[in-house]
Amino acid sequence: MSKSNSRSGERGSSSTFIIRWSVFLGFLLIAIWVFIAPAPVSEQPFSAYVPTELVDKLLNTTAKKETSKESLTIHVTGEIEEHAAGGTAAGEMEDTPGLDETGLIPDTTPTQAKLIEDKEERNQTDFELNTAQSKEKKVVGSETSVVKTKTSTDSKVVVEEDGSRMRTWKLCKFEDAQDFIPCLDNEAAVIKLKFRNHYEHRERHCPSEEDLPKCLLPLPTGYKVPINWPTSRDQIWLSNVPHTQLVSYKADQNWVKISPNRQKLVFPGGGTQFKLGAKHYIDFLQMVEPELAWGKHTRVILDVGCGVASFGGYLFDENVLAMSIAPKDEHEAQVQMALERGIPAVSAVMGSQRLVFPSNVFDAVHCARCRVPWYMDDGILLLELNRVLRPGGFFLWSATPIYLKDDDNARIWRETIAVIERMSWKLVAKKNDPITKIGVAVFQKPKDNDAYNLREFDATPPFCASDDKIDAAWYVPLKACIHKIPTSDDARAKIWPADWPIRVDSTPSWLSTTETGIYGKPLAEDYQSDSDHWKRIIAKSYLQGVGIKWNSIRNVMDMKAGYGGFAAALVSQPVWVMNIIPVTEPDTLPIIYDRGLIGMYHDWCEPHSTYPRSYDLMHADHLFSSLSQNCSTVNLVQEMDRILRPDGWAIFRDTVEVLRGIEDIIKSLHWDIVLSYMQDQRNLLVTQKRFWRPEIESPN
Repeated sequence: MSKSNSRSGERGSSSTFIIRWSVFLGFLLIAIWVFIAPAPVSEQPFSAYVPTELVDKLLNTTAKKETSKESLTIHVTGEIEEHAAGGTAAGEMEDTPGLDETGLIPDTTPTQAKLIEDKEERNQTDFELNTAQSKEKKVVGSETSVVKTKTSTDSKVVVEEDGSRMRTWKLCKFEDAQDFIPCLDNEAAVIKLKFRNHYEHRERHCPSEEDLPKCLLPLPTGYKVPINWPTSRDQIWLSNVPHTQLVSYKADQNWVKISPNRQKLVFPGGGTQFKLGAKHYIDFLQMVEPELAWGKHTRVILDVGCGVASFGGYLFDENVLAMSIAPKDEHEAQVQMALERGIPAVSAVMGSQRLVFPSNVFDAVHCARCRVPWYMDDGILLLELNRVLRPGGFFLWSATPIYLKDDDNARIWRETIAVIERMSWKLVAKKNDPITKIGVAVFQKPKDNDAYNLREFDATPPFCASDDKIDAAWYVPLKACIHKIPTSDDARAKIWPADWPIRVDSTPSWLSTTETGIYGKPLAEDYQSDSDHWKRIIAKSYLQGVGIKWNSIRNVMDMKAGYGGFAAALVSQPVWVMNIIPVTEPDTLPIIYDRGLIGMYHDWCEPHSTYPRSYDLMHADHLFSSLSQNCSTVNLVQEMDRILRPDGWAIFRDTVEVLRGIEDIIKSLHWDIVLSYMQDQRNLLVTQKRFWRPEIESPN
C-alpha cells in the first residue's frame, strides 16, 4: 500500500499529468512559433514622408488580391515590407477594388495601359529623331566619344552572402570635385583643342568611359537643405555655393552680396543693366514694346548671358518662363547661383555649335550686356538666334552700343545693325530709360517670307540648303544661313500659340489627326490622351500619395518628357520643369515649347551640363528601358546622384526588371526607397536621396 502511494505521489493523478504535459507542450509550440515566425512590424511611427493611410490602403488591398502576378513592396524608410504573390485572371481586376481607386498610386486607366503597351512602337512614328547630329559629333574628336559600359576601378560590386549584388562607392578626391561637371571640366580634352576663338573651350567635351570618374562627389562643407521658394530668389546659403568672386567682381552692380552674418548670399535684384532692380527693368521693356504682353503673348524666352538670372527670377511675377544660359567661365558660379535660387538656368555658350533647342520656339530672346559679339563672323550668332526665335518674336538688346556714343560703341552699333538688316529683322523700338539712362533696342523677326522674297539672289547671308535639318541641335556646327518661315497650312510656327495660360492645355493647331503619335494613336488624339493621363497621375498619386513634400520642391527635371504632359500637370504648383527630350527619342520638344514650357535636347549616355545638387526632383518615365546597350544604368543613376540635391526625390516608372536593377543601385547609394510598387504593368519606384557620402579613406 505504501509502495503504491509512493508511486502515486511521484507521478500524481492522471489529470495532473495531463495538465503538466499540456503546459509543457504549449510552451514548446510557442517557442517553435517564435523561432520560425517573421519579425514583427516595428512599433516606431511611420515616416512622415509616406502617409499612414497610404500604407494601410496598400497593405489591405494587397491582402485582398491573393492572385496578383507580381509582388508588391512598400518601403517606409526601410521599416515596413509586405509581399503578396499569385496570379490574377484578366477579368478579375475590374471586380476587385484596385490600388489606383484609392487615388494614391499610379493611375491605371485604359489610357495608361495603352501608353505602356505602345512602348515598343514609340520610335515608329511620324516624328523625326534628333540623332543625325550625333554623326557629326563623332567627327569632333575622341574627347566627345559616347560613354560605354566598362568596369570601374573607383567603385566595385560586392556579392553578399544571400547572393545579392551590392556596389560600393568611393568619394571623389580630385580638386574642385564638389562642383564637377564632367563634360565642361574635361581639361584633358580642352588642352587638345586646336581653336578657341569661338569659345570651343567652353563647349561640351565629354570624357571617355575610362576617364569618367566612378566616384561620388563630396558635399560642400556645411551644406544645408536649400531655402524654399520664393525666399530663395532673394537669398541662398553661402555654404551651398561657397563662391564669393562675383560679390567682389560685381560689387558696383548690385548682383549679389554677403549677408551681415556671412551665412547667406543675398540677391538685391540688381544687375549691370538693372540699376533700379530687375522689376523696374522688366516694366521698362513692357513700356517700350507693349506687344510683348508679358505672361500672355510672351511666355517663354531665352536669356543669353544671364548672370545670376535675376531677370528670369523676377519674370516669374509676370508668368513668364525664361531659359537662362551662361557659360562656365571666370564667373563660374553664376548659373550655379541661379539654380540654387530656384531659377531655370543652363551652362551653355554661344560658340561654334547650335544651342540645344529646336527652331522657332522662343517668344523672345533677351541680351543685357551679354558680351556676345553679334556682328562678328557675318552675324553667325545672330543667325542662331534667328533659328530659335519664333516668327514675329522679339530680340531685346540692352547694351552700351545702344545708348553710348563713343567711337567704339558707335562702330559696334553700325556693324550689328548692318547684319540685322541683312537678316530682314525690323527695328521696332529704341529708347533710353529716362531714370537709369539705360537703353534698349527691340528687333522683330519676320512673321512671313515677304521680306525674304525681296532679297537679291546672291544676298548674304544665304538661305540654308533645303536638306538642312533646322531642328538638329546636338553637336551640330553653326551655319551662317537663314531658314525661311514655314508657310504650309499645317506647318509648325506659322501661327502664334494661344495666350498663356490657355496655351498649356491647347492642342497645337499643327498637330495632325492622321499622323501617328509617339504612343500609337493619331497625333492630336495621342497628345490629348497623354495630357489627361498625367493630370490624373499628378492629382491622384504624385501630389498626395507618394510622400513628397511639395513645398520643398522647386527645380524639377523630366528626363524623358514626351509631350510635356507631366510638366503641364504641375503648372499650378510653385515649381518649374526642365523637359528633356533624349536625342534618340521622337522630337516632341517643339510641342513642349508651344505649350508655354521649356526644355532641351540631351543624350543620357553622357553627363548633363547642369551643376551638381541643382534639382529637387527627377522624373524618369520608361527612360532606362529605352536606353541603348551602350548606355550604362549605373552611370546614369550615378549622374542622377550628382544632379539631385540631398533630400531630393527621384521617381522611376519602368519595367519590373529595370526597376529591380535600379533599386539595387539606389540601395548602394544609401537613398531611401519610399515606395516600390511592381504589379502587372503598373510599376513605380519612388526614392529619396539622403546626405550620405562615402567616408574618406585613410591614406594608409
